[in-house]
Amino acid sequence: MSESTEYTGHTARLRTDAALRLSDADREAVADRIRAAAAEGRLTLEEADERQQAAYAAKIEADLIPLTADLPAPPPPPPGLRTLPPDARRRLMIHAGIGLAVVLLVLVRWIVGPVSFFWPGGPIFWIAVSIAAHYWFATRRRSAQRA
Repeated sequence: MSESTEYTGHTARLRTDAALRLSDADREAVADRIRAAAAEGRLTLEEADERQQAAYAAKIEADLIPLTADLPAPPPPPPGLRTLPPDARRRLMIHAGIGLAVVLLVLVRWIVGPVSFFWPGGPIFWIAVSIAAHYWFATRRRSAQRA
């Protein structure tokens, strides 16, 4: 594999994976950075067009490095946004689906039953709390694994 230098902030580090093949998402991320730089006035429209064409034509990671080397690093994502991996999202959706089914059953039982006060409020509250706690713990587990 070939070696290249990647600039992150003020430090340079040697990378040996610069010969990795690119995905469409990799190319699109660089094209988005170039579009943002053009929108900020850091690049002219001609420069942005040339760099975007080169980004979409790139085959390996080393081809993309010079396209954004003179641009500032992208801002970090906002701390409030947390994404779940697909398996954790699937488990949360199953939990929410089962909770919704139980809520519907409880509501039907209340509508059909002779009780006049709204007794399903308690079970619905605890089902909502369990789903919120599931999401909270899943996002914390994900951020702890990244650290």
